[in-house]
Amino acid sequence: MKKKKTDISQAAGNYNFQKMSARISEFQRFRRVFFGRLVVIFGFVIILLLIFTAIFAPLLAPYNPYQQDLSSNLQHPSAQHWLGTDEIGRDVLSRLIYGTRTSLMVGVVAVGVAALFGVSLGLISGYFGGWLDTIIMRLIDALMAIPGLVLALVFAAMLGGGLVNIMIAIGISLVPTYCRLMRGQVLSTKHADYILAAHSLGSNDIRIMLRHILPNCLPPLIVLVTLQLGMAILTEAGLSYIGIGIAPPGTAWGSMVNEGYGFLSMNPVLSFAPGLSIMLVVLAFNLVGDGLRDALDPRLRGIL
Repeated sequence: MKKKKTDISQAAGNYNFQKMSARISEFQRFRRVFFGRLVVIFGFVIILLLIFTAIFAPLLAPYNPYQQDLSSNLQHPSAQHWLGTDEIGRDVLSRLIYGTRTSLMVGVVAVGVAALFGVSLGLISGYFGGWLDTIIMRLIDALMAIPGLVLALVFAAMLGGGLVNIMIAIGISLVPTYCRLMRGQVLSTKHADYILAAHSLGSNDIRIMLRHILPNCLPPLIVLVTLQLGMAILTEAGLSYIGIGIAPPGTAWGSMVNEGYGFLSMNPVLSFAPGLSIMLVVLAFNLVGDGLRDALDPRLRGIL
């Protein structure tokens, strides 16, 4: 009897070891595929620099980004002001550094709002179907008929400017994409064998949706979140450029491009520096999103 218990314990130990080894090998596969391309590593480094700059902006900025000095306005890049000064004497580099906070906050909050509402609506629509699915998807179709930037512009104009309203407006404009994706994932998942088994065991709908369906739909959602972060930052820059986004004296890359537009012939750095920052950040999120797609795609297991 004692020997039998020992054999059972050894078998359980071997099973746990094999399970842990499978997890480790899966992580190694993900890491190998994700970091298998230099462009993905480049995008990942840019995102890390963006987060680091946003967190430590007060320590990295050489000047107060809101301090005006009319006697030193429109200076060209120099040892004192590395990117020069704007039309009212504010240090461009300092405003660029603080602008990372605005861009990152808008991207994270707007995408978070869109993912929360879009995933919830898509999960409910795909799981229950029927008249509820019809109503939700017709509303989503109506929103998707309007281009995302125009939709964000409409909601931003209705809510007014300011950081909070811009994040809400961009979040609402991104909801249809998440809803459509989640609904499609749910429709392809809810008839799987393990879902039918959960039904037969008496699990309620909420448990099945949150415990079994949602976790299996996360990989494409993670990729979409990464790609939409860059889109949200680009949308905020566009709204700020036309004067609907972050109100002065707030630091936003889009408004900095607009402010420097009138001085392109005198000091092109005023527009080129924030414009280049927007381009690099959006490119970085797109590259990382592509890397995540390759690493999370089960069809690519074993590649690289």
